[in-house]
Amino acid sequence: MKRFAFAVALLAGCSSAGPDVLSYEEFRSQAAVEPDTGMYIMNGDELVEDDAAMRDLYDRYLDTVDATNDDGFGTTESNLIVNRVNNKDDRWPQSTASNLTYCISSSSFGSRYSAVVTAMNAATSAWEGTANVNFVHSSSLDGSCNARTTGVVFNVRQVSTSQYLARSFFPSSSRRSREILISQSSFSNISPWTLAGVLRHELGHTLGFRHEHTRPDSGACFEDNNWRALTAYDSSSVMHYPQCNGTQTGDLVLTSLDKTGARSLYP
Repeated sequence: MKRFAFAVALLAGCSSAGPDVLSYEEFRSQAAVEPDTGMYIMNGDELVEDDAAMRDLYDRYLDTVDATNDDGFGTTESNLIVNRVNNKDDRWPQSTASNLTYCISSSSFGSRYSAVVTAMNAATSAWEGTANVNFVHSSSLDGSCNARTTGVVFNVRQVSTSQYLARSFFPSSSRRSREILISQSSFSNISPWTLAGVLRHELGHTLGFRHEHTRPDSGACFEDNNWRALTAYDSSSVMHYPQCNGTQTGDLVLTSLDKTGARSLYP
């Protein structure tokens, strides 16, 4: 199977013989360092803002190892999945979810700007059509759009990297980290995926959704237990990497279970 280009650095999982506990240095070495920001990227496209956040992630990894069962995968208390921070769902308050403003850097995308506007419209519409969220393109700020731009929840800009096709953030991220970064490679032939499909996945992260394949049901690509299940396991989820025993072989689209989970978190 062709490897998902935006999933290039998966957190080491556990084998059937049980987990090998990594030292902090070994754990951190699995992360890619983003040249543009100096931040860490784990699990292909998930952001870790700084060393303090990496240490916190490592502590949660140790908790996961302690709770791991005999088949090498962690368990959860309940049966799309949402990230957890401080034992709470990592989600937007409804006042923000109803007004998720963003700008798109016209200077960084250049001639590709219109293609990104179109892809973002398609991707945001998919989530807006199923959950109580509303993305608002603040196009008046596109001429000076970056991580320091105020007046928007997040920004979208282009970078040159081979680490991913795109990466995003979780609701708990600070403003300086609330960026959707799109690699120039996303504009090459990435069939069967499209830029809109990749952005549907990344926007799922911005709403708080984790990779579906971290569930033990996947049997591959385990990351950690720091999530709460919203639906039954969905191997076709828009949040599932194909190379991690995923079954969605075409473009990345929301499944019926994705829609159910999104409505559960943002009713």
